[in-house]
Amino acid sequence: MLPLFPLRMVVFPEETVKLHIFEPRYRQLIGECEQTGMTFGIPAYLNDQVMDLGTEIQLVSVEKRFPNGELDISTRALGLFRIERFFRKLPNRLYAGGEIRRVENEMDGDLLVAKLLLDKLMELFQRLQVKKTLPQDPADFHTYYIAHQVGFSLEQEYDFLCILDETGRQQYLLEHLERLLPTVAEMDEIRRKAQMNGHFKNAIPPL
Repeated sequence: MLPLFPLRMVVFPEETVKLHIFEPRYRQLIGECEQTGMTFGIPAYLNDQVMDLGTEIQLVSVEKRFPNGELDISTRALGLFRIERFFRKLPNRLYAGGEIRRVENEMDGDLLVAKLLLDKLMELFQRLQVKKTLPQDPADFHTYYIAHQVGFSLEQEYDFLCILDETGRQQYLLEHLERLLPTVAEMDEIRRKAQMNGHFKNAIPPL
């Protein structure tokens, strides 16, 4: 049984996520993570429902404690899981949970496509006038690292999460960039998303 923290966001494996925790049920969850080292899951909440694919999360640190009990935390995303059965509230707990099955995820992609993606990403960020450090070596590039910063909608991010091999993710990202680049000058929202990475996000549960 994995504790679950549904949010209107998608978390990718290996991502560092900073969250502001204010609800009592999730303050309880984070307190237990801090005490025991247990992990929890963040499944995306889309279209008024908890999606079945989510990301396992490890608490790295509590960065700030507020007098009212709220917390700023830093977390690291691990692997993916699929929810087999969802419980809105676990026994003797305030928070949700679920029976889950961990999902295999292929991380090796095509180096030639990775090089092409890096070239297109460099062009994108130059057009946006956003400074981003990209890997020099295509072997060091994984699509997850940049997926929040290329203008995906939340639904597209979830579709991207559901692709369980890197070559498939490379192709999805490449097709997106090829559609995006001709019109990028008009898309101020992408500039905002690219600049906000690393900021604390309010962890507002939808349920």
